[in-house]
Amino acid sequence: MFLQYKNKKEAESILNLTDKALFAGNIIFNENLIIKGDNLPCLKSLLDVYARKIDLVYIDPPFSTNNIFRAGNDRVSTISSNKKHDIAYTDKLKEDEFLEFIRERLIFLRELLSDKGSIYLHIDYKTGHYIKIIMDEVFGRKNFRNDISRIKCNPKNFRRKAYGNIKDMILFYTKTSDYVWNEPLTSLSKEQMNKLFNKTDTNGRKYTTNPLHAPGETTNGKSGQAWKGMPPPEGRHWRHAPEVLDQLETDGLIQWSKNGVPRKIIFADDYGQARLQDVWEFKDSQKPAYPTEKKIDMLKTIIKTSSDENSFVLDCFCGSGNTLLVAAELDRKWIGIDNSDIAITICRKRFEKPDTEMFQNNYKYSFLQQK
Repeated sequence: MFLQYKNKKEAESILNLTDKALFAGNIIFNENLIIKGDNLPCLKSLLDVYARKIDLVYIDPPFSTNNIFRAGNDRVSTISSNKKHDIAYTDKLKEDEFLEFIRERLIFLRELLSDKGSIYLHIDYKTGHYIKIIMDEVFGRKNFRNDISRIKCNPKNFRRKAYGNIKDMILFYTKTSDYVWNEPLTSLSKEQMNKLFNKTDTNGRKYTTNPLHAPGETTNGKSGQAWKGMPPPEGRHWRHAPEVLDQLETDGLIQWSKNGVPRKIIFADDYGQARLQDVWEFKDSQKPAYPTEKKIDMLKTIIKTSSDENSFVLDCFCGSGNTLLVAAELDRKWIGIDNSDIAITICRKRFEKPDTEMFQNNYKYSFLQQK
């Protein structure tokens, strides 16, 4: 499935005809980088050194809002304002021009991603579904992993005839099926624990039980065999081989229902965490240093999950540098690109004074500016 729109170019044409960015210095492998310039030619220049070496890309590009964003607060100005000195960035691309703008950069990011790499693209609900189809085209539909809903604000009473919008979306894709994945876990609240583990044994331990069989009939292997003379229910198979079920019963981890159905016992104190789901409550900062700045905790979740220590992390819409800051503190290598003077100024200031010796090397970087 592909989107067709005016002035859509062939991928090979984008890769071959895009000019490289020219810098006063050179891109050197294994250095942290802050780059001031148009990210499209800058990405092409990075290919000479970093092709298939970036393990994680996080980008929060413009959303095609037709607004001007100013630094110092999250307020959107009007086009008629003459305060040009505090403009952080303009978001004026619309429709097919905007879609091709994003697609061009995704094509270069695909070439930069390693075979174990991932990309997270932050976008809003108005354009996100179009971008999803473009990402299917660029990265392959089979490499789509999640559409994450990010709760961005408290409910608002809009006057328009529609439901209030409190979320935007993060599209998560990988380069291949073999990608970096560090299981993201979240602690269960007391309320969640009580709801999930609603039984108590004679020793006062909270627990629950799960079925020992799963959907899908199998005639091959041990999971389709009878256990204790009892075959699995019709259309299902045992979750474990008979010898494993024997051991679970020996360990006192099987409970039999009144109807003679075995269920596995799971104790709450062995299960204090759960896998992170695809709805995230990371609300926008009330007083951001830069417009549309994203929360540190959300970026930590992404970087911890989809990169390892010494992985290369890239943000080519880096704004004030939160992605880079988190990558540095998590012992990742990092590269940031932005074309905004205000963004680059704020970003560079954040790397002037590492708090501890632990981060000093991680904060060192080379600065390149497009000629």
